[in-house]
Amino acid sequence: MKDLVEAIAKALVDHPEQVQVRSVDGEQVTVLELRVHPDDLGKVIGRQGRTAKSIRTILGAAGAKTRKRLTLEILE
Repeated sequence: MKDLVEAIAKALVDHPEQVQVRSVDGEQVTVLELRVHPDDLGKVIGRQGRTAKSIRTILGAAGAKTRKRLTLEILE
C-alpha cells in the first residue's frame, strides 16, 4: 500500500524526489503518512480535498481486500 500511495503522489507533484511515505502499523489500522514538498501540498490535496479523498477511497478499497483499515495523513 505504501508503494501505491508513493506512486500516485509522485505522478501528481512537481518534486517527485521529495515524496516520502511512512507506514505506522497498528492493531486494526495502518496509518500512511505522506510528506511532499511544500509547493506540492495543494496538488496532493486538490480542490476542496477531492484528490486526497480519491486517494483515501482507493486505500479503503485496497484495505478491504486485506481486511485492514488504511488511513492517509498528509503532513506538512
